[in-house]
Amino acid sequence: MVAIDLPGFGHSDGRPELIAPDASGAFLARLIDEWGLGAPHVVGPDVGTAAALFLAARAPERVASLTVGGGAVSFPIEAGGALKDTIEAPSLDAVRAQDARTNIGYAVELGAASYSEPEVHADYVSAYDLGRFAESARFVRHHPEQNVVLRDLLPTITTPTQIVAGGDDDLAPWSNNQYLDDLLPNSEIHPLDAGHFAWEQRPEEYGSLVADWVTGGYRRVAAN
Repeated sequence: MVAIDLPGFGHSDGRPELIAPDASGAFLARLIDEWGLGAPHVVGPDVGTAAALFLAARAPERVASLTVGGGAVSFPIEAGGALKDTIEAPSLDAVRAQDARTNIGYAVELGAASYSEPEVHADYVSAYDLGRFAESARFVRHHPEQNVVLRDLLPTITTPTQIVAGGDDDLAPWSNNQYLDDLLPNSEIHPLDAGHFAWEQRPEEYGSLVADWVTGGYRRVAAN
């Protein structure tokens, strides 16, 4: 198993030109080639959703299946809370003016509470401190123009796709996941009793779905 943060996210380095859905998808294609991974099963929640979908659309031979969900990928855009504010902010300077530590800390509290998982919580918050949140925000600020492109690509993606996300996500509402299931030709969908950080809030259920999928479950969709 290979686990990475996309460029500019978490503690990964990044350049502005890589911090966009289509560019991140192209980065993943190059990474798969560079590391000789063949055609892996790609798990990409949150911002990984758009990146993984662009990967499957433009380099389908490099991916065996997808597990995605929890990204604001629909068109027109459906987003709430801090995500909506970030997408609609007049400039990156306006995003930089936000209190990133407080906002990130609040957002991850349900998934990785500071009192019960202090190290995980601190890792999330420190990853976006010192201006890093504003730089990573470039990704979602590309949604207005790139979600239109993705909308037209979705019906062409034949890669088996499992959509797993929280049913009570107030940042990227459930409608985004239903949108994917409606447009992707080979997909199945699983709502979890969770918010935006479904993989943190329901780790056993999320992990079981992924394990079942990559060990053969994806063939259910491919055979339909």
